Amino acid sequence: MVTPITKFAKYLSTVLIGMSLVGCDWWSTPPKSDNNTQPKVVTWSDLPGWERDAYEQAWPALLNNCQAMQKRKVTAWLTICQQAQTLNPDRASAKAFFEQHFQPQQIMSSEGKTTGFMTGYYEPLLMASYIADERFKYPIYKTPANLLTIDLGELYPELKDKRVRGRLEGSRVVPYYDRAAIEGDTKPLAGNEILWADNRDDVFFLHIQGSGRAQLPDGSIIGVGYDNQNGRSYLPIGKVLIERKLVEREHMNMFTLRAWLDSHPDQAQEILNQNPSYVFFKLRENVTQGPIGALNVPLVAERSIAVDPKTIPLGTLLWVDSHYPDSKTPLQKLVFAQDTGGAIRGELRADFFYGTGEQAEQWAGRMKQNTQFYQLTPLPIK
Repeated sequence: MVTPITKFAKYLSTVLIGMSLVGCDWWSTPPKSDNNTQPKVVTWSDLPGWERDAYEQAWPALLNNCQAMQKRKVTAWLTICQQAQTLNPDRASAKAFFEQHFQPQQIMSSEGKTTGFMTGYYEPLLMASYIADERFKYPIYKTPANLLTIDLGELYPELKDKRVRGRLEGSRVVPYYDRAAIEGDTKPLAGNEILWADNRDDVFFLHIQGSGRAQLPDGSIIGVGYDNQNGRSYLPIGKVLIERKLVEREHMNMFTLRAWLDSHPDQAQEILNQNPSYVFFKLRENVTQGPIGALNVPLVAERSIAVDPKTIPLGTLLWVDSHYPDSKTPLQKLVFAQDTGGAIRGELRADFFYGTGEQAEQWAGRMKQNTQFYQLTPLPIK
């Protein structure tokens, strides 16, 4: 018997909706990529700035990474992780450890390009309450019970790891509510609120960042982490403003985008609705560590990045050669691919996690830098 879910999966198998954390791409549609180019083997001296990193500061991210790689029984990492967990290295010994266990390779696109693009993201702080009132009236929703997640690989093996989302409408499975419907007058998700924020745009940018922190009326702070998504494709509203000639491309960043929304309250919701993607959250009380990324380990400020897992496997160790935004200061350091993003597509594309706080917000909001990426591949076990 052909079930409604089977019909829905067949209908959407060519669409392949399904995303995780949304990334910080304010102005462009993410490029598609099918990388058939093998990384180029290089030496450590070929890595720009390699001699200058504080390698030991990457150790917490390495140990987090090992939690996931050991659970996944990734053979190439087992010896590395066993040794890493016994060490508390200084700068010199950490550098020697990475050079002993990894082989650097420069990542190239399918067209042979070596320069890509890196944006940034961070953990924003919102003012919120468990109870709605005149101030706290903008909902942050948990994953609703009627959100269906359909694994297409169970129906069609050639679509392994492809998932779509939808909901039942009578006996039919239909796409899940988009942003306009969720935030419209009918409020179809009423009752699924986990928090109420005091600013609509703060909630929208929480969706963009994928996680954040909420300060409650008593001054305590809790974490708000990504849990699920409505299955709708992500569309950067900065791109909409540029196409409508409302903001010039060269001036587009998180702050100009927010300023436009603040100064155009009558048009803001219509612009927000152009991005149909909607994120659902869960609470976490432990805010002493970073948010949980797609690798299911805590992210570490300036040592974790989001990548496209179709081109760079989660858990990969990389060296990035870039610059801090609005600065000539090099951003050259060891980072771990521990997260994903809806706007992050292609082998030469990443989102750099800056952590939390005002400086992190400033850097993440302006980060759109040309970057070269080097994959550090575990050496064979001897």
